[in-house]
Formats: sequence, C-alpha cells, structure tokens
Amino acid sequence: MKASRIATVGALAGTAVLALSVPAFAHVSVQPEGTAAKGGYAVVDFKVPNERDNASTTKLEVTFPTDHPLASVMPQPVPGWKAEVTKSKLDKPLEMHGKKITEAVSKVTWTADGKGVEPGFFQKFPVSVGTLPEDADELVFKAIQTYSNKEVVRWIEVPQEGQEEPENPAPVLELSAAEEGHHGSSSSDKASAEASAEASDSDDAEAASAKTDAAEPADSSDTTARVLGVVGIVVGALGVAYGVIAGRRRTDA
Repeated sequence: MKASRIATVGALAGTAVLALSVPAFAHVSVQPEGTAAKGGYAVVDFKVPNERDNASTTKLEVTFPTDHPLASVMPQPVPGWKAEVTKSKLDKPLEMHGKKITEAVSKVTWTADGKGVEPGFFQKFPVSVGTLPEDADELVFKAIQTYSNKEVVRWIEVPQEGQEEPENPAPVLELSAAEEGHHGSSSSDKASAEASAEASDSDDAEAASAKTDAAEPADSSDTTARVLGVVGIVVGALGVAYGVIAGRRRTDA
C-alpha cells in the first residue's frame, strides 16, 4: 500500500513537470554563438523547430527591433534556403566606424528552396549582428513561421517579467555586460561575418556553409538535457515521498 502511494506521488510529480516543460520545446528562439556583449558584435542563431507532424516549415520572417536598430546585419548562407534582407530608413542616423548610417535592417526573411524543415527536425539560421546597444539588457525579435500547408504561427508576444510565459512568445536575446574595448566577441564574430559576406566568390563558401547547422533531429542534446532534468526531479520527488511515509511509520510505531 505504501509502495503504491510512493509510485502515485512520483507519477504525479513527473506528469506535472512534463506538462510545464513540453511547451518550451516548440518555441522559435534566439541564442548567441558565444556571447552577445553590449557595444560589440555577435553571431546569433534563430532556432526554428517544426511543431507539426503533417507539414514542413517553409518560411521564417524575423523583424529586427526599431528601438535599438542594428547597423550591421549579415545572414550566413543556409543550404536549401534563400535569405532576403529588408532595410528601412532611420528616424535618427547612427554612427558606425566614423560613418553616418541612415538606414538599418528591419527584417530578414528566409524562404525554403526545397522541403524546408520537415516534421521531427529543427533548423538554425545564423546572423552576424552589431553594434549591439549599450543601453539595453535584451533585444526582442518578433518572428513569423509559415508551414507548407499555409498555416502561419506568429511568435510576437513579448514576455513580461514576473508573469507567465505567453502562448506565442517572441524570441528574446539576452545581452551580457560590455567587454573591454566594447567589442564583445567581435574578433571571432567579425571574421564569421566577413567569411559569410565573401562566401559567394571565394573558396570559403563551402566552409561557411559547413558551419551552418542544417536541419537537425529535434531530439538533440538540448532535448536530452531537459529529459535528464525531468528524470532528476521525478527521482527527487520519489525520495521526498518515501521520507514522508517513513516518518509516518516511525510515528505510528
């Protein structure tokens, strides 16, 4: 009887954890390759998982923040996808390397040439960005995901601190503290950006494409880590339940 109680408590704990964890697998997100330091450059990856089992993701539109415009935005070539960069005029010009910038990238659109991101897979879209703002802790990128069956999912809801995560949260890039010289990880990231810009007419084209994460299984390392975390929590819950029952047994004795 007591063993059955432990099993029940463990099962309930595991179910609750999984219910809270599953939505996080499906979000379009953005993460830096290394660091994204204020005042510097960075290469960031927009990760797009396929949530459907009967359609492929064939288009991704990412809107760049207008409150903190980025003067330099260069997508890295992704095999099987065409990238289109849209620029808009700035209300207030920016200064970059001694030059006045009057326009900035407002949107990047990736369109699949073939099957796109098929069910059970995800795709990363790398972009070199800079100069990152020094007066912000994060940047919000609203994204629109289109499927082969014409379904459109809008990841545009801005998460609010202290509140539950919205159903369709927008990708948010966390910025780290400015590094000495305000270049962040610019030394390596600028090299990546330059390699991407010259890839079309140099021998580095294959190397640049090789660095791109093509569509990868959705059950990759990050999923494994989450599963292991869930297992750890369930085991902990079983331990707590056993301790409670054992304590009651000693009291009854």
